[in-house]
Amino acid sequence: MFHASPTLIQALGAFLFGLAILHTFSTRYFTRLAHTRPRHAGFLHLLGEVEVVFGFWAMVLMLFMFAISGKQQATAYLDSRSFTEPLFVFAIMVIAATRPILELSGAMARQLARRLPVRRGVAMYFVVLALVPLLGSFITEPAAMTLAALMLRDLLFSRPVSSRLKYATIGVLFVNISIGGTLTPFAAPPVLMVATQWNWDLWFMVSHFGWKAAVAVLVNAVTVTLIFRNQVGHMGRKIPAPEVPVPASVMAVHIVFLALVVLFAHHPAVFLGLFLFFLGFTSAYRHYQNPLILREALLVAFFLAGLVVLGGVQQWWLQPILMAMDANAVFFGAVALTAFTDNAALTYLGSQVAGLSHEFQVALVAGAVTGGGLTVIANAPNPAGAAILKGRFAGGVLHPLWLLLGALPPTLVAVLAFRLL
Repeated sequence: MFHASPTLIQALGAFLFGLAILHTFSTRYFTRLAHTRPRHAGFLHLLGEVEVVFGFWAMVLMLFMFAISGKQQATAYLDSRSFTEPLFVFAIMVIAATRPILELSGAMARQLARRLPVRRGVAMYFVVLALVPLLGSFITEPAAMTLAALMLRDLLFSRPVSSRLKYATIGVLFVNISIGGTLTPFAAPPVLMVATQWNWDLWFMVSHFGWKAAVAVLVNAVTVTLIFRNQVGHMGRKIPAPEVPVPASVMAVHIVFLALVVLFAHHPAVFLGLFLFFLGFTSAYRHYQNPLILREALLVAFFLAGLVVLGGVQQWWLQPILMAMDANAVFFGAVALTAFTDNAALTYLGSQVAGLSHEFQVALVAGAVTGGGLTVIANAPNPAGAAILKGRFAGGVLHPLWLLLGALPPTLVAVLAFRLL
């Protein structure tokens, strides 16, 4: 199935993949360069968007593939890629970020926060970092990331806060979202890639992953809340009621569309059709809506589509690395590799190999979700959170090193939960 030595396209794909990773760590440079080179500012600003990176280098790969292999092979390669996940993330992001869904989720979070025996702002901070990621097991991780990021943007980051708090918060959010979606077999992208192939059902996920992930999510949320309890009080402030309240019937329709898109997550023709009906509904009832986040969602989908195209020619080096490890080594190897490639790509490659032991399968997925918060590209929902929150960070960019440092402590907690519990 795999060549002993790479073909020209495979070698070129690996080189461009390396450039893309380097590019994701250098977006701040392009943003600064855009201010000093006004003649090319538009193109440089484009290269400074982290969501554009993989799509841009995927385009470069396809141009080389057309030139070297010809139109037929290049288009056949594109046709062989599955773009279901990027399309699904686009649809779910837009629906989850609508005003009716946000108001309902915010009301639920505030109700829970009121029942916690701590100050309202501290309780809200904890709820956003603990409840919402676990909710992702039912509404999917991209939806949970969208909800949590929007709540943090509008509540926590609405006032000046320290960079230390910002990066600690987003580090815990990314890690908790990545592991918090493992209570079910349909919510986390790396689990989606293998659940059907390996016959993992709801009980299997809860017993092998879910309860351990829930413990880690709660420990992470409690820890960061205790550390920054004196800086998050403003999250409890009363939000002015909207002039035009959203009727319960409109909220119900949004929930039905959200549930149907999740139900048909593997069938793009169905969920995209539902999404088009949803757009019509929001247009008919626009007085109950805020502007849809179409631009942000399209950028994230573009990012993931680029990852699908570039990732398809990485098997020749990635799979041998994984297959050379035992179950214990593959867990830590997956944690490390996930930082440099989407965790769903790792589990997908594993699902294509016959005869893997049960322990190897569990270790591969556990390692992939554990490392899902270390970088923006490590987990499919991360670009969604980054797109929503980056405007609150210096220069409008998430610094990769500070994100890594913010995510390391909660990642270590996840490692301990999956290996010791």
